[in-house]
Amino acid sequence: MSAILIAVAAFLCLTVAALGMMHVYPKLPARHRDDDTNTVVRLVANIFVVMASLVFGLMINSAKNTFEGIDDNVHSFATNLILLDRTLRTYGLAGNDARQYLIAYVEGAIANPERVNDALHEARNAGQQRLDTVGNSLAAIQPADRLHESLLVDARQLYSRIVEQRWMIVEQSEGAIPMPVIGMMIAWMTLIFASFGYRAPQNAVVIAMFVVSAMFIAASVYVVLDMDIPFSGAIQISDAPLHRALAEMKV
Repeated sequence: MSAILIAVAAFLCLTVAALGMMHVYPKLPARHRDDDTNTVVRLVANIFVVMASLVFGLMINSAKNTFEGIDDNVHSFATNLILLDRTLRTYGLAGNDARQYLIAYVEGAIANPERVNDALHEARNAGQQRLDTVGNSLAAIQPADRLHESLLVDARQLYSRIVEQRWMIVEQSEGAIPMPVIGMMIAWMTLIFASFGYRAPQNAVVIAMFVVSAMFIAASVYVVLDMDIPFSGAIQISDAPLHRALAEMKV
């Protein structure tokens, strides 16, 4: 389920819980509206406030770590692409074909960022084919002397590292926050908002505060979930490192 749909669902749950309880409260029997019942409702709500705060804090930390980890991997990936290009450039004419294939791969990676579903469900996707072509070109090179042999070993090691990092980035593209945790937190927040609506005065100011608060909480949920999937949505990993690598390759 997309982050925007979850955020909308959270907004609706919180708003309906608060406003619905405000509407139902006057119709409850007198024994359900006394001070003792109100005290118990507030105490139970406070427990869930603490639990929801802890869970939401963990979600923020998980999304932040995922986003920063992939961002670091993208920078390292771009660095290794530049190093491989420099090594092939130093190698000479025999490395030109591999360089051109590498440039084509980077251009394709910028134009079409890969997701884990694309990479795993399509055995021969375009990105993998372009990267395999680089590896095949490297495998076909025959070094003429010790210097070129050493450069070729370095190039093949860099290529292996690039392949590994590519799959690390692809595998991290789906996020790490489990859906049951998200559902549990929204359920707790719904209960909390229902407790807020209990015995709340029915006026425009209170209703507006409930709606605005639900909107901001839903927006916060959206931001966290969007950060957890860093190759789609409003908050995405920057592809500037790949653009810089491509510009360096074409110099």
